[in-house]
Amino acid sequence: MWRTNFLSFQRRCLLQRGFSTAGKGLPLNNVTIGVPRETYEGEKRVAQVPSTVEKLKKQGYKVKVEQDAGKYALYSDSEYAASGAEIVANKEALFAGSDVIVKVQPPDKTEIGLLSEKHTLVSFVWPGRNSDLVSQLRNTKSTVFGLDCVPRISRAQSMDTLSSMANLAGYKAVIESAHEFGRFFPGQITAAGKIPPAKVLVIGGGVAGLAAIGTAHSMGAMVRAFDVRPAVKEQIESLGAQFLTVELAESGEGSGGYAKEMSKEFIAAEHALFRNQCKDVDVIICTAMIPGKSAPKLILQDMVKLLKPGSVIVDLAAETGGNCELTQPGKRIVTDNGVVILGYTDMPSRLPTQASNLFANNMVKFLGEIGQKEKGWHIDYNNDVIKGSMITQKGELKWPPPGPIGPPPAQPKKPAQTAEKATEKKVNLFREQLKNSLVTSALCASLLGFGYISPDPSFTSTLTTFGLAGVVGYNVVWGVTPALHSPLMSVTNAISGLTAVGGLILMGKGETYGAQVLGGLSLGISCINIGGGFLITQRMLDMFKRPTDPAEHTYLYLLPASVFLTGYTMARLKGITEVIQMGYLAGALGCIGGIAGLSKQSTARVGNALGMLGVGTGLCATVGSLPLTASYSLPISMATLAGAGAGTGMYFAKKVEVTELPEMVAAFHSLVGLAAVATSVGSHLNEVSHFATDPMAGVHMGAIYAGTLVGAITFTGSIAAFLKLRNLISSQPLSLPGKNAINVSLLAASLGCGYIYMHGSAMVPMLVATSLLSGALGAHTTASIGGADMPVVITVLNSYSGWALCAEGFILNNDLLTVVGSLVGSSGAILSYIMCRAMNRDLTNVLFGGWNTAAPTASAASTEHKTATEINVPNAAQELFEAKSVIIVPGYGMAVAKAQYPIKEIVDLLTKRGAKVRFGIHPVAGRMPGQMNVLLAEAGVPYDIVLEMEEINEDFDHTDVALVLGANDTVNSAAEDDPNSPMAGMPVLRVWKAKHCIVMKRSLGVGYAAVDNPVFYNPNTSMLLGDAKKTTDALASALRQLAEGN
Repeated sequence: MWRTNFLSFQRRCLLQRGFSTAGKGLPLNNVTIGVPRETYEGEKRVAQVPSTVEKLKKQGYKVKVEQDAGKYALYSDSEYAASGAEIVANKEALFAGSDVIVKVQPPDKTEIGLLSEKHTLVSFVWPGRNSDLVSQLRNTKSTVFGLDCVPRISRAQSMDTLSSMANLAGYKAVIESAHEFGRFFPGQITAAGKIPPAKVLVIGGGVAGLAAIGTAHSMGAMVRAFDVRPAVKEQIESLGAQFLTVELAESGEGSGGYAKEMSKEFIAAEHALFRNQCKDVDVIICTAMIPGKSAPKLILQDMVKLLKPGSVIVDLAAETGGNCELTQPGKRIVTDNGVVILGYTDMPSRLPTQASNLFANNMVKFLGEIGQKEKGWHIDYNNDVIKGSMITQKGELKWPPPGPIGPPPAQPKKPAQTAEKATEKKVNLFREQLKNSLVTSALCASLLGFGYISPDPSFTSTLTTFGLAGVVGYNVVWGVTPALHSPLMSVTNAISGLTAVGGLILMGKGETYGAQVLGGLSLGISCINIGGGFLITQRMLDMFKRPTDPAEHTYLYLLPASVFLTGYTMARLKGITEVIQMGYLAGALGCIGGIAGLSKQSTARVGNALGMLGVGTGLCATVGSLPLTASYSLPISMATLAGAGAGTGMYFAKKVEVTELPEMVAAFHSLVGLAAVATSVGSHLNEVSHFATDPMAGVHMGAIYAGTLVGAITFTGSIAAFLKLRNLISSQPLSLPGKNAINVSLLAASLGCGYIYMHGSAMVPMLVATSLLSGALGAHTTASIGGADMPVVITVLNSYSGWALCAEGFILNNDLLTVVGSLVGSSGAILSYIMCRAMNRDLTNVLFGGWNTAAPTASAASTEHKTATEINVPNAAQELFEAKSVIIVPGYGMAVAKAQYPIKEIVDLLTKRGAKVRFGIHPVAGRMPGQMNVLLAEAGVPYDIVLEMEEINEDFDHTDVALVLGANDTVNSAAEDDPNSPMAGMPVLRVWKAKHCIVMKRSLGVGYAAVDNPVFYNPNTSMLLGDAKKTTDALASALRQLAEGN
């Protein structure tokens, strides 16, 4: 007896865990499968049939079947008993004696009450639309699998119950429609006259749709079908149906092989198609469904009125709302105009014997994924079928699975690689992974090293915050659309103004007058950045807004700001200190949300509002952390400095022209650098008396030195960039004799000062010397960079300002500054990488002012003896007027001439004629990332016709006219065609592949790269020389005259 009890206990424990500690599952002869009678109204199917019970018994399972479980599927209890099943009188006994419950429909309340931790349930669950059911199942602590969630992968086809049932539903839908329809399906010619064939429209080309097509066609009907997925066209036509299409090109291919939700424009085109079809067809069979969503409404009420009396609609999507507006789930209705609409939700159950047989076979195959005769009952979560279909495990929610399991949407086929290229890719992949693994190893070693030298837990805590913020920043910034890179630069400029936090702390907690003065300086100039940065961002984003865009009501974010400010103030008045850190967290999250909002046009203005909320929250949290004093002089000083700074920034931001944005951004960067230097030196004055006793002194001293070094480089480098962009100094690179030696000497001297400072000698003089030396380094390196590299310089300086902010975070042990600094630093670094890649430049070369720069070599494709073909304005206008497709490629020449307004007029004139007009934007067109997008938005050009280089480059082959406006290096074919060219390898816009290329420039002179452009001399290129503004005005006028004359 004791042995039996022990084995029973052991069996239950093993089954609850799903596997044994020895690695082998529970023997199948210790697993009992229970088959209850279905209680769902109208459900006639059963989860197992006698023939599949025999298969389970051969595997070793024990099978129990509730009395009359197979009655409506025409399987008697005696047949089950003959197959080896035990017949159980009621559900309670069945559940009590079973380990695995297999069903068709989800369990009802009674069945849920009988489930416990020992049970495994396998049935349809539909978790996406049955959240309450899932919650109830979790409470039972049972393990639940949803057959409706089995992933669509090749090896799971044999257990795909959805396809089995859909196949029956499609067949039965045609049978039901034929029963309701008052005529033959096939056409006949008899002595009594000619009978036309029925016309059947099938909507949806999935399993049900294909079954309906095949059945209707075999019955002699004329079948036509529609599906949003182009991939099913061949299958539909192979079954003898006509495949219908709409004019709008959009793929409906979704993940897992299912259809996806379509755009409003596409749905409107669908409605137009179906409205036409309703005038002609006799039977409509709807099968369109989207996983996890309500069925799309495809047959509207007005369409039903167009159908002839006696027509039939069979809506197989009725269970999820129906494809027809008039469908009533589970019912048959007849409309006023005599159309029969069947909304039956139990189509497979209307063929109970066949449906049960197929379902049972699918179930046996599924159970084979968990239990095998040799390995026993073992739930392996690494199995894709198990991972995709598991809903709960012992009460723990497992659905949806982590990441997609089914096949991804079908992609256009790409030409096969040659063997040589495939081998090369394999070798490069190995090198890439080796390089990545070495970098990862170095990173891991560095982290361990920081752990060894950490003087205090607060250092590792701040370092952890920095690391995680860097990862978040990396992922958030990569999500920003290239068209919004200019607003991104501007909003990070504003966010980096949180150097004001350091200024506030020095003013409020400064122990020396010098520290307080430097804090005030930092606060005032930082607020210039904040006010100006957010206003200029808003200006740019408003330019992108279209008249048809809905109101965004961003003012509502004043509500959370008010809630925080009120609650925070009350908490601090009560002396609660824990809210300070929460305030910093709220500020950091707001800044992250601000950048994340720039991922797309529709959320960009909300992102700017979130950025303001984050910065405002961070500043309020800082003020609230300062010691309260009876004197009002300090708060008044803070408010005055902050208000004056913000007002100054907003004044300049409102006044600045869009073409002057690059120099404005550079000027704002310089302020962040200066604020970082002021805060670093002020922090030294404030903390120097504590260094001897502070275990974190080394960290603080290192951060103070780093903030001074990076801040000074940022300050002077930004000033130099501003002067170049403003044309106050030459845009040509400064080439002093021995410039590389100068850079090395200045850097070495700065590091030497840092070494002396860290050893506690002449500390203030060393910080001053570091400021001067690193300032000279920043100015010299930037001055040594040519105007063509200014987009990269601006992004690098943006990154520097972030790292300076990070240094402040380490100095003040402030998580807000650490997080935001890492975010801004990551943003600048990523944009620098994007710019360098787009220019085929080396970042080290840019940073160190032409380090190892070789003199340009002569191009192999010399243009010395070639002649360019010129074109005049009337002929250029005629070419554009007759073109059906035009791509306009703007460059910095358009920005200088402010020619975006006449270009917008040209676009409007051509669009009215029916031409397809788009813009192609190179990543480094202009003087900062995204500048061309902002200029075009300012003129009112819709952003959806402004495409990035990667999006449009393949389209030049099919373009009538490519119009190049003030661009040179970004359209130079030598980058692709001439391996000896200094530009070889640089990604460019392939304007020369258009049928006709018109280049608008002042002259045939070279661009910033000082390399001739072979495109100018191509047979299909015409040069329209002259001032960009005057020429575009004349071109727009000529097009106007042509339009009026026609």
